[in-house]
Amino acid sequence: MAATIQSSAWKTLRKIWQSLGAIKTGVVLLILVVIISAAGTVILQRPATEADEMQRAYSPQVLRLLDGAGLTDVFHAWWFVLLLSLVSLSIIVASLQRFPNSWRFFSRPYKSADETFRNALPNHVLIPIKDEEQALSVTERVFHKAGFRAEHIVRENSFSLFGERHRLSELAVYIVHASLLLIFLGGIVDALYGWRGFVTLNRGQQSSQVEAQNGSKRDLGFAVRCDGAGQENYADGTPKRWWSDLVVLDNGREALRKQIVVNDPLVYRGIRFYQASYGNTGKIDRLVLAATPRDGKAPQDIAIGLDQTVSLDSDTTVRLAEFIPDYVVRDGQIYARSSDLENPAARLVVESRKSNHAVDFWLPAIPGFEQNASSPYTFEGKDLQMAYFTGLEVSHEPGQWSVWAGVLVMGLGLAVVFYFVHTRVWAAPVRDARGQLMLWIGGTANKNKDVFEQRFRELVEQIKTELKISSKAGAETPVTSLAGK
Repeated sequence: MAATIQSSAWKTLRKIWQSLGAIKTGVVLLILVVIISAAGTVILQRPATEADEMQRAYSPQVLRLLDGAGLTDVFHAWWFVLLLSLVSLSIIVASLQRFPNSWRFFSRPYKSADETFRNALPNHVLIPIKDEEQALSVTERVFHKAGFRAEHIVRENSFSLFGERHRLSELAVYIVHASLLLIFLGGIVDALYGWRGFVTLNRGQQSSQVEAQNGSKRDLGFAVRCDGAGQENYADGTPKRWWSDLVVLDNGREALRKQIVVNDPLVYRGIRFYQASYGNTGKIDRLVLAATPRDGKAPQDIAIGLDQTVSLDSDTTVRLAEFIPDYVVRDGQIYARSSDLENPAARLVVESRKSNHAVDFWLPAIPGFEQNASSPYTFEGKDLQMAYFTGLEVSHEPGQWSVWAGVLVMGLGLAVVFYFVHTRVWAAPVRDARGQLMLWIGGTANKNKDVFEQRFRELVEQIKTELKISSKAGAETPVTSLAGK
């Protein structure tokens, strides 16, 4: 009974092993990876996409379904990691099943042209010769010219030549397999240990934390500061590019400084900061005013920020107390209609140090609120600079080195697959059925059979020319078909 159970278990394991190594299994799993990866580029992904944009793009029901299935963060979903693991396992099993035979073929190529092999080889030809030593010497020279490193194969009662090119191409499929494993390993490492977050910074602001997709805060171990952000436009006013001047502060010291744009991130300690968004905060950065005293003295230009106080003279100060980018008066109150710079208003507080008397000066003058006539200074706006924020997508992808190594190895493997053909040629003096001395020449290639047959004919013609065999002699000698016998 125990033996039966053991035998059944062994058969089941063997069946699973064979199924994992089957080409159909690998192809189906690879197709699934491609489809899901494509879905991850089509479906908006968190946290690269802001929550408001996600809600505008999908209805609440669809968004709950996508979040529940992990399709809004495909490359970190547990089932995607499982799929990558299954594909990797399938590639490993398929390689283990087929590698021993491939390695034997690679390490011990068949070099001897015995009679059984000669009869079985599809591409071969017979050329009449008079002296086998001379014929082999000429053939070896032609092989060398064609790029084959000829070897002398000596047996007990035979002597022949063997030449080959690009034997490495027999293992090209395993180079591609290794590249896929490296890429999938990088994807698995990123899914398990990588993370993505988002941080918004105003000019002059710094942060050592980012907000992860689940809303938690993640410490960076250093701080990043925004020294400036802006937008460049085309002539028609459409955005051309966004940029941010970032500074990395490590232990209070400036460690790195870079201006980033889209697709050109700042990288520090393996953490990437991408330019993701840019916009107006609705707050003022600096207001340039011309302040003119009512006593007729010369005006002066001042630059002032929100809640900043500037001295106008030994007794008078001015403070920017309030700035509304788009104001409206309703029901005796001043409201901000939007954060767009459409209808701006500024409230300045002009104060005397001696009397502690303060008046509200509004730009523009808003009836019922302004006290402009009581101010010892009049003010005129000359320039206005709004504060802008930069939105940074932050990512830590520790598996990227493996992914890029896999891409390089795949490039090597595909180059070997497409541009290198394992070609083998043989030459051996033999006697035909009538006892006439002939030079048997054969060849084969592991791919591009039609191209090889043409090159094989050219090689044969070159040998004939070198042997100075006349076309008449060639016509009298039966030559087997290169397409097969």
